[in-house]
Amino acid sequence: MSKDKSVRIKTALVSVSDKTGLDTLVEYLNNNRTKIISTGGTARYIEELGIKVHRVSDLTNFPEIMNGRVKTLNPLIYGGLLNRPGIDDEIQNEFGINNIDLIIVNLYPFEQTVSKDNATEENAIENIDIGGPSMIRASAKNFYSKTIVTNPKDYEIVIDELEKNNHSISFSMRKDLALKAFKTTALYDTNIQSYFQINKDDTISDTLLLGLTKKNDLRYGENPHQQAGLYSHQALDNQSLTGANIFQGKALSYNNFLDANTAMRCSQEFQAPCCVIVKHDNPCGVATSDNINEAYKKAFETDPESAFGGVIAVNRIVDKNFAKNLIDNQFLEVMIAPAYDDAAIEAFKEKENIRVISVGNYQKNNIDFQIQVI
Repeated sequence: MSKDKSVRIKTALVSVSDKTGLDTLVEYLNNNRTKIISTGGTARYIEELGIKVHRVSDLTNFPEIMNGRVKTLNPLIYGGLLNRPGIDDEIQNEFGINNIDLIIVNLYPFEQTVSKDNATEENAIENIDIGGPSMIRASAKNFYSKTIVTNPKDYEIVIDELEKNNHSISFSMRKDLALKAFKTTALYDTNIQSYFQINKDDTISDTLLLGLTKKNDLRYGENPHQQAGLYSHQALDNQSLTGANIFQGKALSYNNFLDANTAMRCSQEFQAPCCVIVKHDNPCGVATSDNINEAYKKAFETDPESAFGGVIAVNRIVDKNFAKNLIDNQFLEVMIAPAYDDAAIEAFKEKENIRVISVGNYQKNNIDFQIQVI
C-alpha cells in the first residue's frame, strides 16, 4: 500500500477500559456510517448510547469465555487487523474475514490497581490485559493500512482528521498513532515487570527497571546548555519528590531535585528525629536528637558555611517554631518534610523564594525519580 494514501474509515473495533470521551467519538463514527464492532462492557456502553454495535462473538461465532478472559483472541479478528489490502484479499474472502480500519483500544488499569493500598497479587494478575496489547501491537504493526488509537486524549484529533479528510486518516497520522501505541504497550509491560520485581524477596534485578512516565521538562540540566526531563514510576509518586506537595517557591530544578532527594533519603534512614542539610548533592550536616529543632541545631553547627543556600530535610512534621528558627538563622533553597502545620506554612511566606515541599508517604523505599539529560 502506498505510504501517501489516506485510508477511509469504514469499520472500527472498540474495546476500552477507560471510557472517557468515548461517547463523542462513537457518536461521530455512527453519524458517518462507520460499522462499530465491540465486546463486553464497551459494547453495552455503546448500546446504551443508542448506537448499533456488532458483537465480536457474532463475527467469530464463538462466545466470550472464562468470565471475559477470552474475547477477541480469534483469527477472524486478527485477520481483520493484520490483513494487507491488495495482498491478502483472497484469504480474506476465503475465510470471511471482516476488514477493520480503525482500532480504539485502551488497557486494563494495571498501574492504578497496584498503586492502591489494599491491592493484592490476585488483583494485579486479573488486571494484566492480554487481548488489548495484542490488538494494539497487531494494529500498530500494520499502520500502512490501520489506525490505532490508545489514548482518549487523541479522540479529538482523530475526529478533526476525519472531518477535514473525507472520513479518512492520513499516513502520517497513522504512523504517529502507531508510535504512541508501541510506547503504550512498552510502558504497560515494564510496569508489570516492575511490580513483580519490586515485590520479590530479593531486591537486586539483573535487568534495568524502566516503566517510567515523563512528568515534565526541567528548565535545564546540570548546566544551562543541557536539556533535562523528569521521569517517574507513577504508582510510587506519593513516595518520591515527583508527587510532592509544593506550598511555595519556584519549580524544582535539576540540581534541586538531586539535592532534595539526597537530603530526604538520608533523613529517612533514621527512626529518631533527624535533620539533614545538603549542598551540591553531599550532606554537610546530619544529626538526630529528641526533636527536630535540636537536630537542626546540631546539623547546622557541623558546617555552618556549607549550610548556606542548602537543602534541608527533616523526618518529622514542621511547626511554626521550627520554621521561624530556620529562616531567622540561615538562607536555604529547599525545605522538605512529611508535613507542615498551618502556622509553619504562614511563617515560611516571609521568605517566598524558599521551596517548601512535603512528601506524604515519607518512608524509605527503593524507587526514585530519574532525570534524563541531553
